[in-house]
Amino acid sequence: MSKRFEELDWRETPIGEVSLRRRLEPTLKIEVYEVMLGDEYLMSSLFTVAEVALSDLGLAAAPDDALDVVVGGLGLGYTARAALADPRVRSLAVVEALDAVIDWHRQGLLPHAEDLTDDPRCRLVHGDFFALVAGAERFWPGGPDRHHAVLLDVDHSPRHLLNDSHAPFYTPAGLGRVADRLHPGGVFALWSDDPPDEDFTDVLQQVFATVTTHVVPFANHLTGGTSANTVYVAVAPGERIARRSGYPR
Repeated sequence: MSKRFEELDWRETPIGEVSLRRRLEPTLKIEVYEVMLGDEYLMSSLFTVAEVALSDLGLAAAPDDALDVVVGGLGLGYTARAALADPRVRSLAVVEALDAVIDWHRQGLLPHAEDLTDDPRCRLVHGDFFALVAGAERFWPGGPDRHHAVLLDVDHSPRHLLNDSHAPFYTPAGLGRVADRLHPGGVFALWSDDPPDEDFTDVLQQVFATVTTHVVPFANHLTGGTSANTVYVAVAPGERIARRSGYPR
């Protein structure tokens, strides 16, 4: 039986105090891993359906070729592991601003971390995703200039940001820079904790050829009902891409 509560690590970071903890969830009787920013929840292994859906929905809209993929935000690794489950993925760069989060995976403090650290296709990159997109550098030295998919899960939503410096990314100019990192017909997909935002969808439509908004429901035992996240999937101008998603649109 695991301990009821255990703090596995604690770090002072540029955005504040970040900690990794493991606790026994009494209702479901399972171990839950949580990342905290001070007293604010950043990530939890309780609710991961939409993190997996971010990868599944994004890659479902990608070309049927060998794929070079970037994930912005490592978190607990669910989006990255879902991407590696797609046999078309030949390279995956996971860009994470907090070196502590990368260390937790490399140290094996998180379940199934070896799925990322032992896969030769996967590279964990310590860096600021938003700064890399805004600049002229590649996501990692020697990496490709363009990718087939960029999957982003860093901010809570385009309006609820972890850092105000991220705001320029969610403008036509900022999104245009990430579109420039994509092959023709490549995909940009974004997770959001908020309901679909029509204004943000309009911004995406100024840059991308097609934009689809997916509401991803999941069971919430805390409320006894169903909650939902949003995944935006935007396809860059290029050849027509067949969609293979079973999620509601």
